[in-house]
Amino acid sequence: MTHYWKQNKESLRDLAEHLKMQLEGSILSASFAGDELVINVPLKDIYKVMVFLHEDKSCSFEQMMDVTAVDYPNREKRFDVVYNLLSLTYNHRIRVKASLNEDEAIPSVTDIWKCANWWEREVWDMFGLMFKGHPDLRRILTDYGFEGHPLRKDFPLSGHVEVRYDEIEKRVVYEPIQLDQEYREFNNLSPWEGTLPSFADKDSDGESEDSQ
Repeated sequence: MTHYWKQNKESLRDLAEHLKMQLEGSILSASFAGDELVINVPLKDIYKVMVFLHEDKSCSFEQMMDVTAVDYPNREKRFDVVYNLLSLTYNHRIRVKASLNEDEAIPSVTDIWKCANWWEREVWDMFGLMFKGHPDLRRILTDYGFEGHPLRKDFPLSGHVEVRYDEIEKRVVYEPIQLDQEYREFNNLSPWEGTLPSFADKDSDGESEDSQ
């Protein structure tokens, strides 16, 4: 296993040097995360890099495993779009990352890998990142009319609306979220403490002092 890993890592290093040479100026950095090569590229060059990774005989990344994003709210370039690719020919895995702002569009790669159609729609739905040239960029996991993008760090855990079935209208209706806590008493020291008597108020027989 160690011998295989050594061989694999050496070949990935060779791949990194090959990419730097062939894509000069389009590879900002190259590093390792586990057994994967991670490269950072400018957003404007993402499509060119993806075509090269797919078509170049020394790369041959035939499969796109997934596309996702990461949200860094306090960073100048708030989002990273992340592609995970697999080469069956060389048994290589590579992760391609590009940083962008909320108002920037990402070139779609659906014409390179057909499965990107699903993944790009999911990133749009969950993070609100646009993909320029996508043939059908609609929400895919949330409902029609859903407000916001759930995987953004500033999205409230409770959401914005709640749904219920209305017996009068005979349909599902959307209403502003209401978190009723009428059976609880909250304080800063113990926010999950209820209104029932605590164990400290009970005698050794398990009865509260008020019942005596």
